[in-house]
Amino acid sequence: MPVEIRHDWTVEEVRAIHDLPLFELVYRAQTVHREAFGHHKIQLCSLLSIKTGGCVEDCAYCPQAARYHTGVKAQPLMQVEEVLQRAREAKEMGATRFCMGAAWREVRDNEHFERVLEMVRGVRAMGLEACATLGMLTEEQARRLKEAGLTAYNHNLDTSESYYEKIISTRTYQDRLRTLENVRKAGIQVCCGGIIGMGEPVEARIEMLVTLANQEKHPDSVPINALVAVEGTPLQSRPPVDTIEMVRMIATARIIMPKSFVRLSAGRAQMSEEAQLLCMMAGANSIFFGEKLLTTKNPQYEADMALLARAGLEPLGPEEGLHARPEDRHVYVEIA
Repeated sequence: MPVEIRHDWTVEEVRAIHDLPLFELVYRAQTVHREAFGHHKIQLCSLLSIKTGGCVEDCAYCPQAARYHTGVKAQPLMQVEEVLQRAREAKEMGATRFCMGAAWREVRDNEHFERVLEMVRGVRAMGLEACATLGMLTEEQARRLKEAGLTAYNHNLDTSESYYEKIISTRTYQDRLRTLENVRKAGIQVCCGGIIGMGEPVEARIEMLVTLANQEKHPDSVPINALVAVEGTPLQSRPPVDTIEMVRMIATARIIMPKSFVRLSAGRAQMSEEAQLLCMMAGANSIFFGEKLLTTKNPQYEADMALLARAGLEPLGPEEGLHARPEDRHVYVEIA
């Protein structure tokens, strides 16, 4: 039967999709992807840590938490021109979106926020999409970011509500949902996903996807992260995420959120090229490129471009990035 955009998925339905035989799952996801996007282009996003380390939160996976001894040196908020120079370099290498991340628990109404607003204005003036991840936002702060031209705001759920307290205690799940609501009210695109490999059961992964898909509007982009186990964090001993587990998450996300960009995010440096391509076959159509993903390693730019070229995949063009998501199209995909 045809698949439409839905916001009433059940855990049982999504678990059944996730657990399909792998070839059938990837086939269904690829079918949805072809209908929703009509091309096999990959959005290239560049991520810069504009304020590193010293965070007061206790996220068990994060090397930037001040309470953990991970070797990450705390650095103050960067100056505007330095950030804009990095944005220019990213654009020259093919990025259509420039993301700025600050290791804050929440945004404060001070000089630092004013500086971030100036960064956003500068990035947008270059013709790039501007994305930020700054922690929790109030409705008024989200409005000001929108006025500055912010395209998207990243605020991940990380995991399911049922597993959340095993990972973080310094903010609640409702805090995260409230920030997403404030972002949506301001008219900013929502970038929201999670992390697998933190010891969570498969059911928790499914619950997280259901929470994302059942929001009043699907996130515009859904980063699927594989845990990078950093020495000094509580999750330092977690084993690497199995490729097939990653593919199942990406394919399931593609099927239940057809129009969203599904981003193959953290953990790519630990994946073979074949594994990355399988994730793209399963519906991932966005990647971060550059040597670092905030503070963890990421594949080299040249290796990424060579891989895409060998696979016959094209980067999404700068004129396509802002309008590539087919908002007004109805998606009917025969997957029976």
